[in-house]
Formats: sequence, C-alpha cells, structure tokens
Amino acid sequence: MKFENSGNKDTRSGFGAGLTELGRTNPDVVALCADLTGSLKMDQFAKENPDRFYQGGIAEANMIGVAAGLALSGKVPFVGSFANFITARVYDQIRQSVAYGNTNVKICASHAGITLGEDGATHQTMEDLGLMRMLPGMTVINPCDYNQTKAATLAVAEHDGPVYLRFGRPSVPNFTPADQKFEIGKALKLVEGKDVTIFATGHMVWEAIQATEALEAEGISVELINIHTIKPLDEEAVIEAVKKTGAVVCAEEHLIAGGLGELVSGVLARNCPAPVEFVSVDDQFGQSGTPSELMKLYGLDAENIVKSVKKVLARK
Repeated sequence: MKFENSGNKDTRSGFGAGLTELGRTNPDVVALCADLTGSLKMDQFAKENPDRFYQGGIAEANMIGVAAGLALSGKVPFVGSFANFITARVYDQIRQSVAYGNTNVKICASHAGITLGEDGATHQTMEDLGLMRMLPGMTVINPCDYNQTKAATLAVAEHDGPVYLRFGRPSVPNFTPADQKFEIGKALKLVEGKDVTIFATGHMVWEAIQATEALEAEGISVELINIHTIKPLDEEAVIEAVKKTGAVVCAEEHLIAGGLGELVSGVLARNCPAPVEFVSVDDQFGQSGTPSELMKLYGLDAENIVKSVKKVLARK
C-alpha cells in the first residue's frame, strides 16, 4: 500500500476551483459570501460572474434567507462562510428556510475543525457535523483533500436538495486522483484488511493512511475506509467491513458528540455490535495554536490512531 502525495494544498482551494468551473459550465449556479470572499477562494467566481455573485456582508442569517429565495426561483446557490458562522450563528434560518423547505441550497463551510489554528476557540468549530446531520434531509459531506473537495463541489451542484460541504484552511497532502468522480453517499475503501477497520473523514484520512502504514509494518492488517459523506452514511460498507474485522477505530476532526464515531456506533449497535475506539475531541473547545500543534495536542494524529487500534484489538 502506497499513497502518493502530489503536493500539499488547502481544501478550501479545491472548493474555489470547483466553484469556478461551475461558473463556467452551469449558468444556474450563483454564489453568496459573508465578507470572506478571498478566504473561501470564491474571488475567481466573483470576478468571472459579477452578475451571479452576491456579497452578503456580516449578516449570515439574511444571506441564508436570500439563498433560499434564489433556490426557490430555480437557481443553485452556493453560500460560503467560516464553518462556525455558517452553522451555529444561523442554525434557525438553516432549519426553517433550508432544511424544513428542502430548498436546494449548498452551504459551504471553510476553516472547519480545530485546524483553523491561531484564531482560537471562538472561530473554530468541532460540533458542526453533528448540528448539520441532525437536520432532516440535509446531506453532509467532509472531503479529505484538494482533489476530493473540488470533485465534491461539482457533485453537489447536481444533487437536488440542501447540502453542507465542509473544508478547511491548512495545506494538507493531496493524494486522491485529480479525475475522480465523487459519488455522494458512497464510502471509499482505500486499503483491504482483516484485523481492524479504520473509518476516517476529512483531514484525518491522511493521518489514518500514515497509521495504517505503521500498523502494517507491525503485521496488523487494517481495512481503511474514507467516509467522505457523513450523511447519508454508507451503512452497507460499514457493516460489511466490521463483519469481517470485528473491531473499529473512527478518526475525525470533530467532537465525539454528534460525530462520525457515534454515527458508526449506532449502525453497529443495530446490526453487528463490535468494540469501537474514538480518535476525536471529548467535550471541550479548542484553543489557539498552529494546526499541527493543535492536532497533536488533541490526539488527532497518526500516532494516536495507532494507539487506538492496539487498544481496540485488545478488546476484540
């Protein structure tokens, strides 16, 4: 098993590249941003499509309402801001105007998780996946690198219904194919194994790859699966993998509460109970620091995945 890193890139740039391509190919796509156009890499779309770009200012609740109206008029609105501001600050508007009405709004959340870094707890969000997946009808996507984020952006434009698309600021390894086709709701098996299953999402997929290589060097056979779609979860892939290995580690840049680990555990409780270990954050806010410092501080790294695998194997 070997995954080649074609160069570190930030996933928000993958979103920007996908949105720019959509601006050139889909005349129904419009974009709205809350005064963070450069940060979300929406500037090229705005430059090329000034009549289809709306600056919402620091008024996210109003912007969500405008996006819902645009969707009801036949447009495909992509609404961008920092993950913390586009979820917690406007949850009521998303619930009432987007989810309840099943409007075709694409909520695009940059600077997600703890890797926002030095801006600290007020700007970081580790509860957003839980908030959004609890909304009926909301599709929730968390891609792992630049290429997959670009592919996901193109895919959600074709999906009919509300979507939450999560990505980040730090440069991370870009290792998935540039020409991939993104299939919403379909997990990707990266490594076939028999001893333990690692389910990873977002930035944690690369950390899980490094952990898998280290574990295989010790003779531990890992089945590694990239869960890029949190909702709808590919339950069939989860059950198939765990029936084979009988032990699970879930790795995510999110709180345990409401995250991938709890979601997978629910599937297992209903179908094939197995021991599960969580590589995630337990009931606390973040703090200021570089992304790499914070990932290590909160145990969101390959080293902790390895430890969690050995712990769950002991419970098997």
